[in-house]
Amino acid sequence: MDACKDFFAQITEPLIFMGISLAHAPKTIFDIITSGELWKLWSLDAFKEALFGNFWATMGPNVKAAGEGRVIPLLEGRISGGQIRDHVVATPINGTVIEVGAGSGMWADVFARIGAGAGSAGATSTAHHSNTNRSDITKIYGVEPNPKSAASLRQRVKAVGLEDVYEVVPVGIESLDKPGTWACQIPRESVDCIVSILCLCSIPDPEENIKHLYGLLKPGGHCYPWSFFVGSCQTRRDTERSLRLAGPWQSVDLVQPPNEGPFSVLPHIIGTLTK
Repeated sequence: MDACKDFFAQITEPLIFMGISLAHAPKTIFDIITSGELWKLWSLDAFKEALFGNFWATMGPNVKAAGEGRVIPLLEGRISGGQIRDHVVATPINGTVIEVGAGSGMWADVFARIGAGAGSAGATSTAHHSNTNRSDITKIYGVEPNPKSAASLRQRVKAVGLEDVYEVVPVGIESLDKPGTWACQIPRESVDCIVSILCLCSIPDPEENIKHLYGLLKPGGHCYPWSFFVGSCQTRRDTERSLRLAGPWQSVDLVQPPNEGPFSVLPHIIGTLTK
C-alpha cells in the first residue's frame, strides 16, 4: 500500500506543478496588458518567460524550504555520494562564483551566510559546523537573463547586504565572456566555483552551454549542481551526461539523492565535479 501511495504521489507531482503554473496565466496576461507590452501575448517565448517569472515568485519560497536541507550542505562541502555528512568532505564554495539561473535571489541569503562563515540556517549544531564551514567568497556573478527575475534579484542582493560581492548578469551563459554584451566580462578559466540550483534542465542548448561553463572554470575548480525538472525544464534531457561530457574532470560525485523513490518522474541529481 505504501508503495502505491509513493507511486501515485510521484507521478502526480509534475501535473500539480503544471496546474499551478497555468493558474498564473490570468495574472501574467493582466501584467502584460497593463505594462503595454502587448507583443508578449503573441510571442510564445516571451509569454512563457513572463509566466515563469510569476510562477516562480509564488513557488520559489516553497521549493527553497523543501530543498535547502540539501543545498546548504552541498555548498558547505558536506555532501558525498548524495549523503549529508556532519563534517566537511569536499571543497566548500569559495573565491569567484557563478550562480547559474539565479532567479529572484532565492539563495542569496545562503551565499551571504556561507560566505560570512555563519554556517547553515537551522542547523542542529551551528557551533559544531561554524569553523569548518567557513567559505571565502570574493565575487559572485548571478546569471539571470529573465528581466523580471533580474530586477527582483538586484533588490534581494541589496537586502542581504551582498552589493559589494554579488553582480547581477542579465545575459545568457553564451554571453558571459563576450565583450559588449553586458557591463563586464568573465575570462576563461577564471572562475573557482559554478553553482546551478534547479536550472540546468531548462537552459537553451544544454550541451554547448555546459561546455561553455566548463571553459570558464579554473583547473581544480568545482561545479555544484542540484538539478530539478521545473519551469521550462525538459525531462528528456540527460543533465548528468551533459555535465560529464563537458570536458575532463578530476573527479565526479553525482548521484540521485537516496531519499527519492524509484517512481520519481521529477528526479534530482546532486554532487560535485572537480575540473
